[in-house]
Amino acid sequence: MDTELLLICALTGVINLIGALAYAARIAGVRTGRIALSFALFNVLLLVSRTSNGFLGPFLAKRIETALQTGNGDLLLLDLRLVLASAALAVFVGILMVPSFQRLFAAAITSFQHKRSTGRLLLRAATPAGLRTIRESVALPKKATLESLRGPRGVSWGVLAANAIAQGLLAVGVIASLYAGYLVPEFRVTASQMTAIVNGFATILLFALIDPQISALTDDVVDGSVSEATFRRAMIWVSLSRLAGTLAAQALLVPAAVVIAWAAGWL
Repeated sequence: MDTELLLICALTGVINLIGALAYAARIAGVRTGRIALSFALFNVLLLVSRTSNGFLGPFLAKRIETALQTGNGDLLLLDLRLVLASAALAVFVGILMVPSFQRLFAAAITSFQHKRSTGRLLLRAATPAGLRTIRESVALPKKATLESLRGPRGVSWGVLAANAIAQGLLAVGVIASLYAGYLVPEFRVTASQMTAIVNGFATILLFALIDPQISALTDDVVDGSVSEATFRRAMIWVSLSRLAGTLAAQALLVPAAVVIAWAAGWL
């Protein structure tokens, strides 16, 4: 693995780690009762995660151009699969880190409620008290948490399937569009621009089908019709469906690239 590919995998990992940890902000909001503030924090993390995907484009595009010059397509496909594998690994690590980060987010929400300054909140994280809070927040998922997954999910299988599809499309969108440019180099600019269509469809799925369901579940927790334990369990299932979608991106890569290549030539 060369330095450039290592950088791409690291950037992909950070992007997907942030996205996986964003669910911890929702859990922290329910625990602290600061729903609106937690949603604001959640949206910031989600925005950073989704916007950062655009930074992968130039790095991956250069790799496509190099492969076109050398004709080394098999090695290129392996590189792209390694990038997707780093995304799945980051999501898995993010799920393991949710217990730690929900505690950190709860502390951050409480601190922001008093200080009302994002800058001061970030500066406090570097103080001895902030570092102590970070250290004390470290925790791994408990066995009881895993056993609780046998209980009511809190979300339907349809929502989980839609989330998996959306996350799979988001994971593969940029990569498949650029790989399509390798398959049809005469239309590679057109193919690369179709990333917006793939990611746009996935984003519509998330905001139209999945986020309203989670928001409604949050309201149910607030009014007492659903327990906090059920909400946490629902977030775990949503996180697992994200992991499933990211893993499925491996199978989607080549078919998606072929469809995009065909569409680029048809337009």
